[in-house]
Amino acid sequence: MPTAAGKTENGKPVVGILALQGSVAEHERALKRVGVNTVRVLKAEHLDGLDGIILPGGESTTIGKLLKLFDIFEPLKVKIESGLPVFGTCAGLILLAKEIEGEQPHLAAMDIRVRRNAYGRQIDSFCSRAVIPEFSGAPLELVFIRAPWIEKVFGKARVVAEIDGHIAAARQDNMLVTSFHPELTSDITVHQYFTDMVKARMKDMRGKDAETEA
Repeated sequence: MPTAAGKTENGKPVVGILALQGSVAEHERALKRVGVNTVRVLKAEHLDGLDGIILPGGESTTIGKLLKLFDIFEPLKVKIESGLPVFGTCAGLILLAKEIEGEQPHLAAMDIRVRRNAYGRQIDSFCSRAVIPEFSGAPLELVFIRAPWIEKVFGKARVVAEIDGHIAAARQDNMLVTSFHPELTSDITVHQYFTDMVKARMKDMRGKDAETEA
């Protein structure tokens, strides 16, 4: 995995993975398969030069506290609100939500209301299969581990997938969230989708730079 100094090596997109908790190595493997360089984000300076970032699963309350303890919270929020592509899985979804049922929000960046542990306890974790047209025409394996679901979307957010009547994936501009864990399967479809979001923003930024120089 590249160090901070080697982020732009070989011209590939560079995606950070918040590495305070959660399935970091699994996301790294998936991103490597879609041709992306990765950086583990453990402090604020690791955010510099990123083309995108993944907020993985874990325990959202703990991650929220660690973000503030390691002084990552504010610079991360600023970058997301400035357009940095971000993909939140499970706890990452909760971190991005503007509304959390019964709790105060964390980054409060995305127009969604979520319910923590909506699918039950750890023992209630399960796998399912579904076609999500925005991601792929083929069925995807969906892994739910003590997962939240999205109670509603509002503002600029839109539903990407509903599973058994509950919203399990949503998109808003530069933000993508899933209540399931695509990194825990061998299918890289969702990571490819996020990588395409990252590349689209990189292309847009290059266009803006060219206009400025002109």
